[in-house]
Amino acid sequence: MTHSLVGLALGELVERALPAPRDAAHGSIRRRALLVTGLLASNFPDLDLVLTPLLPAPLGYLIHHRGHTHTLLYALPQVALLLALAWLLWPGARRLLHSDRSARRAVLGTALLGMVLHLCFDALNVYGVHPFHPFDSRWLYGDLVFIVEPVFWTALGTALALCARNPVLRRLALAFFAGMPLLFTLLGLLQWGSLAGLALVALLVAAAGLRGGPRAGLMAAMAACIGFVGIQAMAGQFARGEIRAALDQAAPGSRVLDIPLSSFPANPLCWSFATISVEAGGADYGVRVGVLSLAPRITPVANCPARFGGEPGAAAPNLAWKFSETGSLAGLRRLRQANCHLDAWLRFARAPSLLGGSATDLRFGAPGQPNFSTLPYAQRAGQPCPAPVAQWGYPRADLLGWNQATP
Repeated sequence: MTHSLVGLALGELVERALPAPRDAAHGSIRRRALLVTGLLASNFPDLDLVLTPLLPAPLGYLIHHRGHTHTLLYALPQVALLLALAWLLWPGARRLLHSDRSARRAVLGTALLGMVLHLCFDALNVYGVHPFHPFDSRWLYGDLVFIVEPVFWTALGTALALCARNPVLRRLALAFFAGMPLLFTLLGLLQWGSLAGLALVALLVAAAGLRGGPRAGLMAAMAACIGFVGIQAMAGQFARGEIRAALDQAAPGSRVLDIPLSSFPANPLCWSFATISVEAGGADYGVRVGVLSLAPRITPVANCPARFGGEPGAAAPNLAWKFSETGSLAGLRRLRQANCHLDAWLRFARAPSLLGGSATDLRFGAPGQPNFSTLPYAQRAGQPCPAPVAQWGYPRADLLGWNQATP
Protein backbone atom coordinates (compact mmCIF):
# COMPACT_ATOMS: atom_id res chain seq x y z
CA MET A 1 0.00 0.00 0.00
CA THR A 2 2.85 2.40 0.78
CA HIS A 3 4.23 2.21 -2.75
CA SER A 4 0.79 2.81 -4.25
CA LEU A 5 0.15 5.86 -2.08
CA VAL A 6 3.59 7.27 -2.87
CA GLY A 7 2.98 6.83 -6.60
CA LEU A 8 -0.45 8.45 -6.49
CA ALA A 9 0.87 11.36 -4.43
CA LEU A 10 3.69 11.80 -6.93
CA GLY A 11 1.23 11.88 -9.83
CA GLU A 12 -0.96 14.45 -8.08
CA LEU A 13 2.00 16.69 -7.27
CA VAL A 14 3.32 16.59 -10.82
CA GLU A 15 -0.14 17.36 -12.21
CA ARG A 16 -0.50 20.38 -9.94
CA ALA A 17 2.95 21.65 -10.93
CA LEU A 18 2.05 21.77 -14.64
CA PRO A 19 0.42 24.69 -16.45
CA ALA A 20 -3.37 24.69 -16.53
CA PRO A 21 -4.75 22.34 -19.19
CA ARG A 22 -6.23 23.86 -22.36
CA ASP A 23 -9.64 22.27 -21.70
CA ALA A 24 -11.41 19.92 -19.30
CA ALA A 25 -10.97 16.82 -21.45
CA HIS A 26 -7.25 17.42 -21.83
CA GLY A 27 -6.91 18.04 -18.08
CA SER A 28 -8.78 14.84 -17.25
CA ILE A 29 -6.66 12.56 -19.42
CA ARG A 30 -3.44 14.25 -18.29
CA ARG A 31 -4.28 13.81 -14.62
CA ARG A 32 -5.29 10.19 -15.11
CA ALA A 33 -2.14 9.47 -17.11
CA LEU A 34 0.06 10.91 -14.37
CA LEU A 35 -1.80 9.10 -11.58
CA VAL A 36 -1.66 5.76 -13.39
CA THR A 37 2.01 6.27 -14.30
CA GLY A 38 2.92 7.11 -10.71
CA LEU A 39 0.93 4.18 -9.36
CA LEU A 40 2.42 1.64 -11.75
CA ALA A 41 5.98 2.96 -11.61
CA SER A 42 5.94 2.79 -7.81
CA ASN A 43 4.91 -0.87 -7.95
CA PHE A 44 6.71 -2.11 -11.06
CA PRO A 45 9.89 -3.29 -9.27
CA ASP A 46 7.84 -5.84 -7.31
CA LEU A 47 7.11 -7.67 -10.55
CA ASP A 48 10.22 -9.66 -9.67
CA LEU A 49 7.87 -11.85 -7.65
CA VAL A 50 7.14 -13.69 -10.89
CA LEU A 51 10.75 -14.91 -10.79
CA THR A 52 10.46 -16.64 -7.41
CA PRO A 53 9.53 -20.06 -8.95
CA LEU A 54 13.00 -20.16 -10.54
CA LEU A 55 14.41 -21.53 -7.27
CA PRO A 56 12.90 -23.85 -4.64
CA ALA A 57 11.36 -22.15 -1.62
CA PRO A 58 12.50 -20.19 0.25
CA LEU A 59 15.43 -19.34 -2.02
CA GLY A 60 13.25 -18.16 -4.90
CA TYR A 61 11.76 -15.39 -2.78
CA LEU A 62 14.93 -14.54 -0.87
CA ILE A 63 17.17 -14.33 -3.93
CA HIS A 64 14.87 -12.96 -6.61
CA HIS A 65 12.56 -10.61 -4.69
CA ARG A 66 14.12 -7.19 -4.28
CA GLY A 67 16.43 -8.44 -6.96
CA HIS A 68 17.37 -7.10 -10.38
CA THR A 69 14.23 -4.99 -10.73
CA HIS A 70 15.23 -3.21 -7.52
CA THR A 71 18.38 -1.72 -9.04
CA LEU A 72 18.91 1.68 -10.61
CA LEU A 73 20.31 0.15 -13.80
CA TYR A 74 17.30 -2.10 -14.38
CA ALA A 75 14.88 0.72 -13.58
CA LEU A 76 15.54 2.07 -17.08
CA PRO A 77 14.11 -0.88 -19.06
CA GLN A 78 11.18 -0.96 -16.64
CA VAL A 79 10.39 2.67 -17.44
CA ALA A 80 10.63 1.86 -21.14
CA LEU A 81 8.26 -1.11 -20.70
CA LEU A 82 5.76 0.95 -18.72
CA LEU A 83 5.67 3.75 -21.30
CA ALA A 84 5.47 1.27 -24.17
CA LEU A 85 2.47 -0.44 -22.57
CA ALA A 86 0.74 2.90 -22.04
CA TRP A 87 1.39 3.85 -25.66
CA LEU A 88 0.13 0.56 -27.05
CA LEU A 89 -2.84 -0.11 -24.77
CA TRP A 90 -4.19 3.34 -23.88
CA PRO A 91 -5.25 5.41 -26.91
CA GLY A 92 -6.01 8.49 -24.81
CA ALA A 93 -2.56 8.45 -23.25
CA ARG A 94 -1.02 7.88 -26.68
CA ARG A 95 -2.73 11.00 -28.06
CA LEU A 96 -1.64 12.98 -25.01
CA LEU A 97 1.99 11.92 -25.28
CA HIS A 98 2.00 12.60 -29.01
CA SER A 99 0.46 16.09 -28.85
CA ASP A 100 1.61 17.60 -25.54
CA ARG A 101 5.34 18.02 -25.00
CA SER A 102 5.04 19.13 -21.36
CA ALA A 103 2.79 16.17 -20.55
CA ARG A 104 5.22 13.84 -22.28
CA ARG A 105 8.06 15.11 -20.10
CA ALA A 106 5.89 14.97 -16.99
CA VAL A 107 4.90 11.34 -17.61
CA LEU A 108 8.51 10.33 -18.27
CA GLY A 109 9.71 12.11 -15.13
CA THR A 110 6.93 10.56 -13.06
CA ALA A 111 7.85 7.08 -14.30
CA LEU A 112 11.54 7.57 -13.51
CA LEU A 113 10.94 9.13 -10.11
CA GLY A 114 8.34 6.51 -9.21
CA MET A 115 10.89 3.74 -9.77
CA VAL A 116 13.52 5.55 -7.71
CA LEU A 117 11.07 6.24 -4.88
CA HIS A 118 10.24 2.53 -4.73
CA LEU A 119 13.90 1.74 -4.11
CA CYS A 120 14.22 4.57 -1.59
CA PHE A 121 11.25 3.44 0.48
CA ASP A 122 12.40 -0.18 0.37
CA ALA A 123 15.83 0.96 1.57
CA LEU A 124 14.36 2.43 4.74
CA ASN A 125 13.68 -0.87 6.50
CA VAL A 126 15.62 -3.86 7.80
CA TYR A 127 15.05 -6.02 4.70
CA GLY A 128 17.45 -4.04 2.51
CA VAL A 129 18.17 -3.45 -1.18
CA HIS A 130 21.22 -3.49 -3.47
CA PRO A 131 20.42 -0.61 -5.83
CA PHE A 132 23.89 -0.27 -7.37
CA HIS A 133 24.21 -3.82 -8.75
CA PRO A 134 26.07 -4.88 -10.89
CA PHE A 135 28.66 -2.23 -9.97
CA ASP A 136 28.26 -2.82 -6.23
CA SER A 137 26.20 -5.83 -5.19
CA ARG A 138 26.25 -5.24 -1.45
CA TRP A 139 22.97 -5.06 0.46
CA LEU A 140 22.16 -1.66 1.97
CA TYR A 141 19.90 -1.40 5.03
CA GLY A 142 18.18 1.68 6.40
CA ASP A 143 16.95 0.04 9.63
CA LEU A 144 14.75 3.10 10.14
CA VAL A 145 11.06 2.27 9.75
CA PHE A 146 8.79 -0.73 10.06
CA ILE A 147 8.44 -2.60 6.78
CA VAL A 148 4.70 -1.75 6.65
CA GLU A 149 4.69 1.72 8.19
CA PRO A 150 1.28 3.23 9.14
CA VAL A 151 2.71 6.75 9.41
CA PHE A 152 3.18 6.75 5.64
CA TRP A 153 -0.32 5.36 5.10
CA THR A 154 -1.93 7.94 7.37
CA ALA A 155 -0.11 10.99 6.03
CA LEU A 156 -0.30 10.16 2.32
CA GLY A 157 -3.74 8.56 2.52
CA THR A 158 -5.27 11.59 4.21
CA ALA A 159 -3.75 13.99 1.68
CA LEU A 160 -4.86 11.88 -1.29
CA ALA A 161 -8.37 11.51 0.11
CA LEU A 162 -8.70 15.29 0.10
CA CYS A 163 -7.65 15.30 -3.58
CA ALA A 164 -10.58 13.06 -4.54
CA ARG A 165 -13.12 14.97 -6.62
CA ASN A 166 -16.01 12.64 -5.79
CA PRO A 167 -17.39 13.57 -2.33
CA VAL A 168 -18.49 9.99 -1.58
CA LEU A 169 -15.06 8.61 -2.48
CA ARG A 170 -13.41 11.34 -0.40
CA ARG A 171 -15.43 10.45 2.70
CA LEU A 172 -14.88 6.71 2.23
CA ALA A 173 -11.12 7.19 1.87
CA LEU A 174 -10.94 9.42 4.94
CA ALA A 175 -12.95 6.88 6.94
CA PHE A 176 -10.68 4.05 5.79
CA PHE A 177 -7.42 5.79 6.71
CA ALA A 178 -8.90 6.92 10.04
CA GLY A 179 -10.36 3.54 10.91
CA MET A 180 -7.40 1.37 9.96
CA PRO A 181 -5.06 2.58 12.77
CA LEU A 182 -7.91 2.24 15.27
CA LEU A 183 -8.51 -1.35 14.19
CA PHE A 184 -4.79 -2.16 14.44
CA THR A 185 -4.72 -0.68 17.94
CA LEU A 186 -7.70 -2.73 19.06
CA LEU A 187 -5.97 -5.84 17.69
CA GLY A 188 -2.89 -5.08 19.78
CA LEU A 189 -0.66 -4.24 16.82
CA LEU A 190 -0.29 -0.58 17.80
CA GLN A 191 -0.02 1.14 21.16
CA TRP A 192 -2.53 3.82 22.10
CA GLY A 193 0.27 6.38 22.05
CA SER A 194 0.99 5.41 18.44
CA LEU A 195 -2.68 5.86 17.62
CA ALA A 196 -2.62 9.34 19.15
CA GLY A 197 0.46 10.21 17.08
CA LEU A 198 -1.19 8.98 13.89
CA ALA A 199 -4.32 11.01 14.68
CA LEU A 200 -2.16 14.11 15.10
CA VAL A 201 -0.46 13.47 11.74
CA ALA A 202 -3.85 13.06 10.04
CA LEU A 203 -5.20 16.26 11.60
CA LEU A 204 -2.17 18.31 10.59
CA VAL A 205 -2.22 17.03 7.01
CA ALA A 206 -5.98 17.56 6.79
CA ALA A 207 -5.67 21.11 8.18
CA ALA A 208 -3.01 21.93 5.60
CA GLY A 209 -5.13 20.49 2.80
CA LEU A 210 -8.32 22.25 3.83
CA ARG A 211 -6.65 25.63 4.35
CA GLY A 212 -4.14 25.64 1.52
CA GLY A 213 -5.67 23.24 -0.98
CA PRO A 214 -4.77 19.70 -2.08
CA ARG A 215 -1.21 20.61 -3.04
CA ALA A 216 -0.57 21.99 0.45
CA GLY A 217 -1.98 18.79 1.92
CA LEU A 218 0.34 16.68 -0.22
CA MET A 219 3.34 18.80 0.77
CA ALA A 220 2.37 18.45 4.43
CA ALA A 221 2.15 14.68 4.00
CA MET A 222 5.60 14.59 2.46
CA ALA A 223 6.95 16.70 5.31
CA ALA A 224 5.37 14.33 7.85
CA CYS A 225 6.97 11.31 6.18
CA ILE A 226 10.40 12.94 5.97
CA GLY A 227 10.13 14.20 9.54
CA PHE A 228 9.21 10.75 10.82
CA VAL A 229 12.20 9.20 9.03
CA GLY A 230 14.42 11.84 10.66
CA ILE A 231 13.02 11.03 14.11
CA GLN A 232 13.60 7.34 13.48
CA ALA A 233 17.18 8.00 12.39
CA MET A 234 17.96 9.80 15.64
CA ALA A 235 16.17 7.17 17.73
CA GLY A 236 18.05 4.43 15.90
CA GLN A 237 21.39 5.98 16.79
CA PHE A 238 20.44 6.09 20.47
CA ALA A 239 19.20 2.49 20.24
CA ARG A 240 22.49 1.22 18.82
CA GLY A 241 24.43 2.92 21.60
CA GLU A 242 22.33 1.25 24.29
CA ILE A 243 22.51 -2.13 22.58
CA ARG A 244 26.30 -1.96 22.33
CA ALA A 245 26.53 -1.14 26.02
CA ALA A 246 24.24 -4.06 26.89
CA LEU A 247 26.22 -6.44 24.69
CA ASP A 248 29.45 -5.42 26.42
CA GLN A 249 27.90 -6.71 29.63
CA ALA A 250 26.30 -9.82 28.11
CA ALA A 251 29.36 -10.89 26.10
CA PRO A 252 32.51 -9.20 27.42
CA GLY A 253 35.31 -9.04 24.89
CA SER A 254 33.09 -9.61 21.85
CA ARG A 255 33.50 -7.47 18.72
CA VAL A 256 30.27 -6.16 17.23
CA LEU A 257 29.95 -6.57 13.47
CA ASP A 258 26.37 -5.49 12.87
CA ILE A 259 23.20 -4.49 14.71
CA PRO A 260 20.13 -4.97 12.50
CA LEU A 261 17.30 -2.82 13.85
CA SER A 262 13.57 -3.09 13.21
CA SER A 263 11.38 -0.36 14.63
CA PHE A 264 7.86 -1.03 15.80
CA PRO A 265 5.10 0.49 13.62
CA ALA A 266 4.49 4.19 14.32
CA ASN A 267 6.67 3.89 17.41
CA PRO A 268 10.15 5.41 17.75
CA LEU A 269 10.50 4.08 21.31
CA CYS A 270 10.33 0.30 20.80
CA TRP A 271 12.94 -1.53 18.70
CA SER A 272 13.57 -5.18 17.92
CA PHE A 273 17.19 -5.92 17.21
CA ALA A 274 19.79 -8.57 16.52
CA THR A 275 23.51 -8.41 17.16
CA ILE A 276 26.16 -10.23 15.17
CA SER A 277 29.56 -10.38 16.80
CA VAL A 278 32.85 -12.22 16.96
CA GLU A 279 33.15 -13.66 20.44
CA ALA A 280 36.10 -13.18 22.77
CA GLY A 281 39.02 -15.23 21.52
CA GLY A 282 38.05 -14.82 17.86
CA ALA A 283 37.16 -18.44 17.10
CA ASP A 284 33.37 -18.20 17.46
CA TYR A 285 30.60 -15.89 16.34
CA GLY A 286 27.49 -14.93 18.25
CA VAL A 287 24.00 -13.99 17.10
CA ARG A 288 21.64 -12.54 19.69
CA VAL A 289 18.10 -11.16 19.56
CA GLY A 290 16.42 -8.71 21.88
CA VAL A 291 13.96 -5.89 22.28
CA LEU A 292 14.70 -2.37 23.51
CA SER A 293 12.69 0.54 24.83
CA LEU A 294 14.26 3.98 24.62
CA ALA A 295 11.80 5.34 27.20
CA PRO A 296 11.24 2.53 29.71
CA ARG A 297 9.33 4.75 32.13
CA ILE A 298 6.80 5.51 29.41
CA THR A 299 6.87 2.24 27.50
CA PRO A 300 8.77 -0.65 29.11
CA VAL A 301 9.68 -3.52 26.83
CA ALA A 302 6.89 -5.58 28.37
CA ASN A 303 4.41 -3.11 26.84
CA CYS A 304 5.91 -3.09 23.34
CA PRO A 305 3.48 -5.02 21.07
CA ALA A 306 4.34 -8.72 21.34
CA ARG A 307 3.40 -9.33 17.70
CA PHE A 308 6.49 -7.42 16.58
CA GLY A 309 8.96 -8.62 19.18
CA GLY A 310 7.79 -7.22 22.51
CA GLU A 311 8.53 -9.32 25.58
CA PRO A 312 5.56 -9.50 27.97
CA GLY A 313 6.72 -10.13 31.51
CA ALA A 314 10.29 -8.95 30.90
CA ALA A 315 12.06 -8.24 34.17
CA ALA A 316 14.12 -5.29 32.95
CA PRO A 317 12.10 -2.32 31.64
CA ASN A 318 14.63 -1.09 29.08
CA LEU A 319 16.08 -4.17 27.34
CA ALA A 320 15.36 -7.87 27.20
CA TRP A 321 17.54 -10.52 25.59
CA LYS A 322 15.36 -13.16 23.94
CA PHE A 323 17.76 -15.54 22.22
CA SER A 324 21.47 -16.24 21.93
CA GLU A 325 23.39 -18.58 19.64
CA THR A 326 27.09 -19.12 19.16
CA GLY A 327 28.90 -21.11 16.52
CA SER A 328 32.32 -21.84 15.17
CA LEU A 329 33.56 -19.49 12.47
CA ALA A 330 35.58 -22.29 10.91
CA GLY A 331 32.56 -24.60 11.03
CA LEU A 332 30.34 -21.99 9.34
CA ARG A 333 32.88 -21.56 6.54
CA ARG A 334 33.21 -25.31 5.98
CA LEU A 335 29.45 -25.71 5.95
CA ARG A 336 29.05 -22.99 3.33
CA GLN A 337 31.62 -24.66 1.10
CA ALA A 338 30.00 -28.09 1.49
CA ASN A 339 26.34 -27.06 1.06
CA CYS A 340 25.47 -25.02 -2.04
CA HIS A 341 21.92 -24.43 -0.79
CA LEU A 342 23.23 -22.79 2.35
CA ASP A 343 25.73 -20.86 0.25
CA ALA A 344 22.86 -19.41 -1.81
CA TRP A 345 20.91 -18.62 1.37
CA LEU A 346 23.89 -16.75 2.79
CA ARG A 347 23.60 -14.29 -0.09
CA PHE A 348 20.50 -13.03 1.72
CA ALA A 349 20.89 -13.77 5.43
CA ARG A 350 22.02 -10.95 7.66
CA ALA A 351 21.42 -12.53 11.09
CA PRO A 352 21.97 -16.24 10.43
CA SER A 353 20.88 -18.91 12.87
CA LEU A 354 21.85 -22.52 12.11
CA LEU A 355 20.16 -24.93 14.48
CA GLY A 356 18.99 -28.50 13.93
CA GLY A 357 19.79 -28.51 10.24
CA SER A 358 17.66 -25.43 9.51
CA ALA A 359 18.82 -21.91 8.74
CA THR A 360 16.72 -18.91 9.78
CA ASP A 361 17.36 -15.20 9.45
CA LEU A 362 16.68 -13.86 12.94
CA ARG A 363 15.57 -10.50 11.57
CA PHE A 364 12.23 -12.14 10.84
CA GLY A 365 11.60 -14.53 13.71
CA ALA A 366 13.03 -16.88 16.30
CA PRO A 367 14.63 -20.23 15.30
CA GLY A 368 11.76 -22.19 16.80
CA GLN A 369 9.26 -20.28 14.69
CA PRO A 370 9.93 -20.98 10.99
CA ASN A 371 9.31 -18.01 8.72
CA PHE A 372 9.68 -17.17 5.06
CA SER A 373 13.49 -17.19 5.42
CA THR A 374 13.81 -20.68 6.96
CA LEU A 375 15.84 -23.15 4.87
CA PRO A 376 16.15 -26.86 5.79
CA TYR A 377 19.70 -26.96 4.47
CA ALA A 378 20.58 -30.36 5.95
CA GLN A 379 17.70 -32.05 4.08
CA ARG A 380 18.89 -30.54 0.79
CA ALA A 381 22.55 -31.39 1.18
CA GLY A 382 22.43 -34.13 -1.46
CA GLN A 383 20.12 -32.35 -3.89
CA PRO A 384 21.28 -30.53 -7.06
CA CYS A 385 22.53 -27.03 -6.46
CA PRO A 386 19.98 -24.23 -6.97
CA ALA A 387 20.27 -22.19 -10.14
CA PRO A 388 20.13 -19.44 -11.22
CA VAL A 389 21.44 -17.73 -8.08
CA ALA A 390 21.90 -13.96 -8.38
CA GLN A 391 25.34 -12.82 -7.35
CA TRP A 392 24.36 -10.54 -4.50
CA GLY A 393 27.02 -9.73 -1.95
CA TYR A 394 27.06 -11.88 1.16
CA PRO A 395 25.70 -9.80 4.07
CA ARG A 396 27.88 -11.81 6.45
CA ALA A 397 31.04 -11.74 4.36
CA ASP A 398 32.72 -10.68 7.61
CA LEU A 399 31.88 -14.03 9.25
CA LEU A 400 32.95 -15.88 6.12
CA GLY A 401 36.42 -14.37 6.27
CA TRP A 402 36.17 -12.00 3.30
CA ASN A 403 37.01 -8.31 3.28
CA GLN A 404 34.48 -7.59 0.53
CA ALA A 405 30.82 -8.40 0.19
CA THR A 406 31.48 -10.63 -2.84
CA PRO A 407 34.57 -12.89 -2.83
